[in-house]
Amino acid sequence: MTATPVFCPVPTGTRSWIVPDGLWEVARPLIPPSKVRRQGGGTQNTPDVTVFAAIIYVLVSGCAWRALPPCFGISKSTAHRRFVLWSRAGVWGRLHEAVLHRLDGAGLLDLSRAVLDSAHVRAKKGGEHTGPSPVDRGKPGSKMHVLSDAKGLPLLVGVSGGNVHDSEGLKPMVTGHHTRHDPHRGRHLKIRRLHADKAYDNPHLRKWLRGKRIGVRIARKGIESSERLGRRRWVIERTMSWLSGYRRLSPRYERNPRNYLAFLGLAAALCCYKRLVRLTT
Repeated sequence: MTATPVFCPVPTGTRSWIVPDGLWEVARPLIPPSKVRRQGGGTQNTPDVTVFAAIIYVLVSGCAWRALPPCFGISKSTAHRRFVLWSRAGVWGRLHEAVLHRLDGAGLLDLSRAVLDSAHVRAKKGGEHTGPSPVDRGKPGSKMHVLSDAKGLPLLVGVSGGNVHDSEGLKPMVTGHHTRHDPHRGRHLKIRRLHADKAYDNPHLRKWLRGKRIGVRIARKGIESSERLGRRRWVIERTMSWLSGYRRLSPRYERNPRNYLAFLGLAAALCCYKRLVRLTT
């Protein structure tokens, strides 16, 4: 087997080839200020944009922190430490939200309906929010939950154990999306209808959605053909493919579910930002 060459030019200025043009300008205000470490040293002087590029590189390539190419000029401990600090500060979720607001401002979000689905991910190292996967011979796994708009743009992502039923993710995902409303800035990102497959066919969930004034488009077991509703739900399969293309996500390497969810949120932000750039340039 031949090794794949890695092309990694040294970052110049505030840009790096791995960061899509303009994304750093969106992310920079969300990054918490760096703190000087008590033991001294010069790692605190590493530019945030370089660490940001290194984190995206790990997400895209799936490499271990210790395998970061030397061209980034930072140690694995520096990159991982800031990733954890930024994750705990909610940077990736707020970055995803900021990109969604830009999409909404450009009229590129279609919330006339939303689509909900989940996908199994093998958990290589176990950890919290893992469980015996019913579709992978009982091996440890997790579920990636995704709520998208009508065009397949990820609105919200979540993670649960591989043995958690899909339907248990419906309330947290819908509720989590609604908390992102920003009425003070004129943004009301409320979905009108929800499409989902037969795994979410539950009378209690249907009643709960109607109480939220959300139209229910969930396939009924033994009644509705999956092919008919699949004309609306195929976009979520494409979204899952987009996210699975980030090699750090599939399989799951993170023992800590918060770190995995952080990578998943960053991947969702990248998917949305790439669509924004493609449709506005």
